[in-house]
Amino acid sequence: MVRENEIRENEVAVEVPPATDAGLVFIGRISTPWTSRMETPRQGRHDGPLCKIEIFEPWRQALRGVEAFERLEVLYWLDRARRDLVLQSPANSGKVHGTFSLRSPVRPNPIGTSIVKLEGVEDGVLLVRGMDCLDGTPLLDLKPDRTLFKPIAPPQPGDFQTGDDEAHYCRKA
Repeated sequence: MVRENEIRENEVAVEVPPATDAGLVFIGRISTPWTSRMETPRQGRHDGPLCKIEIFEPWRQALRGVEAFERLEVLYWLDRARRDLVLQSPANSGKVHGTFSLRSPVRPNPIGTSIVKLEGVEDGVLLVRGMDCLDGTPLLDLKPDRTLFKPIAPPQPGDFQTGDDEAHYCRKA
């Protein structure tokens, strides 16, 4: 069985440089049923358990209009994750992958993100399905799911100009 902070065969840890202040502010806290990484789902599901995202004052007024969206993108700080592995073996097979090619919580800046289904808003608390983090995880930010979001501001030239009439996407050739 894999333990929470073990280094598996062929994994590589580095010395983490001293932190510099990025000016992050936790705007809330996430409540989930999971208290151990070993029981937390690897990816949230929209039919998963109901979770709560509590928004702290003075940020609650920023929730105005959020109920209009079916899905939200939640960004959170994985405060109990290690930060020193550059090569990881998620299948514990000895085969390694670079941290930036994985969605593992173990990363230099442990920012997690989930697309959640919004079930309701009650007095500064969002009721959602689709989380995949530990109970008590600090909240960094909320945004409407970009696939459902139409900007409120009028378009600007960069929204459409690509140099030709063809749409360009980032993808492997």
